[in-house]
Amino acid sequence: MTRLNRLQTAVWMIPLALAAAVVASAQDAQPRPAQNRPAGGRPIPPQILKLFDRDGDGKLNAEEEGTFREALRKRQAGGAPGRPTTGGMQRRIPEDTQTYRDVRYGPHETRNVYDLYVPKQKGEAKDAKPLPLVIWIHGGGWQNGAKGAGGPATALLEQGFAVAAINYRLSGDAIFPAQIHDCKAAVRHLRAKSKEYGIDPERFGVWGSSAGGHLVALVGTSGDVKELEGDVGDFTSVSSRVQAVCDWFGPTDLAKMGGRHNDAESPESKLLGGAVQENLDRVARANPITYVSADDPAFLIQHGDKDPVVPYSQSELLRDALEEAKVPVTLVCIEGAGHGGAEFNEPETQRQVLEFFQKQLGGKND
Repeated sequence: MTRLNRLQTAVWMIPLALAAAVVASAQDAQPRPAQNRPAGGRPIPPQILKLFDRDGDGKLNAEEEGTFREALRKRQAGGAPGRPTTGGMQRRIPEDTQTYRDVRYGPHETRNVYDLYVPKQKGEAKDAKPLPLVIWIHGGGWQNGAKGAGGPATALLEQGFAVAAINYRLSGDAIFPAQIHDCKAAVRHLRAKSKEYGIDPERFGVWGSSAGGHLVALVGTSGDVKELEGDVGDFTSVSSRVQAVCDWFGPTDLAKMGGRHNDAESPESKLLGGAVQENLDRVARANPITYVSADDPAFLIQHGDKDPVVPYSQSELLRDALEEAKVPVTLVCIEGAGHGGAEFNEPETQRQVLEFFQKQLGGKND
């Protein structure tokens, strides 16, 4: 049984009252500092907390909580996959949102799926303008995590953006490049179905944190790079390019992470299928910097200077490579911030993200 399956199974151990309280309070929640009270609800029983506490600090950070929420959603989800519903259990999803859950974009039953949230527009359908789309790609060390409720990207719904949140194969399912193959397949599927969904195929952005930050950076720099396209899904001839990238504290050059990241059992080594320093060719293939070119989309990178997991220097490496190629890039140092946490939910941080996507993709105020 995979770790994700164990986590999902474990949720059945949680009393229904606790699950309901967590889900109800999650609707209006934002990412928050590590804790053992998701969305301010009742504490998680220790035996359950242990299963979701990936870093072993006795609390749930934003990414770990996302995995917990996804397991809860699986526990209480209703409706057929891919069928539209309105509103729902996701966090901060406006009531007038058309929601498509667990849409399959590839053959893997649970990992090749996405959720899509599309704001309903006023007026006649014939007058509706296709909406820009931001795709959220979750973190979790490439070995844990799930699409959850779309992460912080769902805040964009109120600003006239459609939002998608995707699953992809984890390192326990398949090693790299399966993860980027899946991300690109999801982009292609959404683009191929854009008319059906009312989204603009020429205004796609991606946003992700940690391992998701690595993957969005790779999506951004490797648009239509044949060796990373893969053959997942039914739309292999459709472009996987995006027009904007927001990278939250993602790794870039895995060989320069140092320390425990070089261990044979590190998340990076599990991603590559072998110890980092013994597989430098795979490291280069997984490095977004390898594919940087002048036609890459604009980047916004936000990273805490006290990050104990992904060194701040990883984002500096990416910024320098993008600047050298004359790609528009802004690196924002979040002072005092660790690996995620409350600082990334501060109004100023969120404002920068919103204004970045508005400038690159448009939105309610374009």
